[in-house]
Amino acid sequence: MIKRLWDSARDRIVASDPGFVRLRLAFSAVLGIVLAVAVLAPLGLPMTIILVAAISAMVSAFTVNDPEPAQQAVTLLLVLVAGAAALTVASLGTSLPPLDSILFVLLIFVAVYGQRFGPRGIALGSVTFFLFFFSMFLQTHLKQVPSLLLALVVGLGANALVRFVLLRHKPESEFYRIRLAFRARLAAVIRAAEGYLANNGSGRTKAQLRRANERLHEVVLLIEDAATDVIGDRAADALRRRAIEVELAVQWLAITTTRTCAEPLIPATRDELIDSLRRFRALMERDPRELPLISETGEFSKMLVEGSRLADTPRPGDELRKAIAELALADVNAQRIAQRDYSAEVDHPVAEEEDEKTKVFAYDNQTRSAIQAVVGGGLAVFGGELISHQRWYWAVLTVFVVFIGSSTAGATFVKGARRLAGTLIGIFGGMLLALVFSGNTPATLAGILVCVFGMVYMSRVSQVVMAFFITSMLGLLYSLLGTFSIEVLWIRVAETAIGGAAGVLAAVVIVPVHTRSVMLDDVDTTLEDVRTFLERTTELLAGTENVNLIELSRELDRDVEQLRTTVEPLTHPINLRTARRDYGWHVLTTLDTIAFRARHVAARAQPGQLAGVDDDRLHLFTGRLLANIDVLRRALAAPGGSTPGTLVRDDGTPVSDRTVHAETRAVLSSLSHLDEALIALGRVFVVDATGSAAR
Repeated sequence: MIKRLWDSARDRIVASDPGFVRLRLAFSAVLGIVLAVAVLAPLGLPMTIILVAAISAMVSAFTVNDPEPAQQAVTLLLVLVAGAAALTVASLGTSLPPLDSILFVLLIFVAVYGQRFGPRGIALGSVTFFLFFFSMFLQTHLKQVPSLLLALVVGLGANALVRFVLLRHKPESEFYRIRLAFRARLAAVIRAAEGYLANNGSGRTKAQLRRANERLHEVVLLIEDAATDVIGDRAADALRRRAIEVELAVQWLAITTTRTCAEPLIPATRDELIDSLRRFRALMERDPRELPLISETGEFSKMLVEGSRLADTPRPGDELRKAIAELALADVNAQRIAQRDYSAEVDHPVAEEEDEKTKVFAYDNQTRSAIQAVVGGGLAVFGGELISHQRWYWAVLTVFVVFIGSSTAGATFVKGARRLAGTLIGIFGGMLLALVFSGNTPATLAGILVCVFGMVYMSRVSQVVMAFFITSMLGLLYSLLGTFSIEVLWIRVAETAIGGAAGVLAAVVIVPVHTRSVMLDDVDTTLEDVRTFLERTTELLAGTENVNLIELSRELDRDVEQLRTTVEPLTHPINLRTARRDYGWHVLTTLDTIAFRARHVAARAQPGQLAGVDDDRLHLFTGRLLANIDVLRRALAAPGGSTPGTLVRDDGTPVSDRTVHAETRAVLSSLSHLDEALIALGRVFVVDATGSAAR
């Protein structure tokens, strides 16, 4: 019993944090703080100096995210230079008000603008901003600068020791842990399918099945990203193809589960199917390194037989049995590549990556956000000063946080609301911890470390929880510095509200970008990539070019993920306009369907599959789809303007039932479903379609 509970808890942890990436980052931050404090504490330095070292170690742990260790080392050296300048200027500014507020607001522009330069720009901007902020929080002075620089060196050195030696990133181990997470999430899908059947398709189990599918997709993308460092580019490309097949098989399992549940099943058949899913899950929960044992077990063979030996007279549940067998085979094929067994693979071309040069000076979303952040920062200084002459900088911090990663006024509003909610909850946590640990320095330090761990661990998951840990940590810091009071924490809430309001006001008034306009741009980008995908697909199927559709389909996945982020202000419950929420969900789900069908085509399409007799019909079919995409893009370019044209429905060109080959039918079926999704997208943007689909 205990072992089963432990295994279940472990699986949930593994599935929630694939590869333990967040866990490693959180431990890196905590261990860096411990090392920095251990070095400086015996020297008898003031608590202010020790805290700067701890903050340097903490902030650099989760902001320096370059892909290669050598690049991380260079970024840490640049952070040392930028951080030293920030501490020096901030210490000078505290003695010359209002110079500190002016410099702090200008620094927001630099930090937000730095996002255009990728991971290094984000790291330099964020670390510089936070060191300036904490210098004001700790009220450092110019005479302390030598000690502050020593603390900065120790903090960054502690992070480097943790990053490159103690908790060094090990691609092999991380790849294995991500594979474990994949199996845990795959088992979660199967468990959700069991629950759906057992409860006769209740609304709750349907939602669980949908969420399990979405979470599996996340870890599949992580596997693909981590595979290159372990098995090389060419093998990783083959793994992408097999991973898509697994995703498709999982989604087909979910679809067939819902269909089977709608059939008139007798209790014995339903129990048999649930038992089959349970036995299948037991195999999927095995260690992936046991792949040869899994594929050679009698249980595995039995599943394949049950899924392939279909009687002339179909039985209820046959479709689900076949889906289980297809998923089992797809999983084995993918795991073989992860185990470096390429015997069953054929070579596929590797897509060439184009180098993109970032313009140093340009007016784009980053520039616009930086301008808005400066205006919001100025408003925050003014409003924050009205509440507290000493702690106005909390309002400016909120402005910075809500603008980092926000591209629209709606996104800024959502982030501001989340931060305020987390701060309100954190007030009570901070008060409780400060009162419990009052006067006990070791316990207070331990509480701070727990808050740091929670803050970093949850930073990529929930802004509300992250803000809770930040506010709780601040309560303990005030206690450690001897300045804690409930009034101070409530000032923190007020400053956060002022900062959030200032950020939203700036986003709405200063060169505003509305969520819908950015969404339309994202949809246009996605449709452009769909067009490229269809053009390359036509070339592949006609046999004129041998192209890599896998990478093109993954580009569509990335487009949809970006769109998901963009439309969040529309789909979020905080949006009280039901029509707008439905609109956002409809656009997102339709494009998600298009990306899903593209993955299906990429996994099944073969060179020359429709060459010869079907070649002309293929070009007619895809040509109509490309023309429909052009109509949709014209509609997006001029919403509410002149008529962009009319979408043309299926006019009798090739569909899935016009060929005897199963693989070809599967490809054509997915193209037909993609066609239907494009027509559905036209209805969202009020674009007319001629006639009705001919079949």
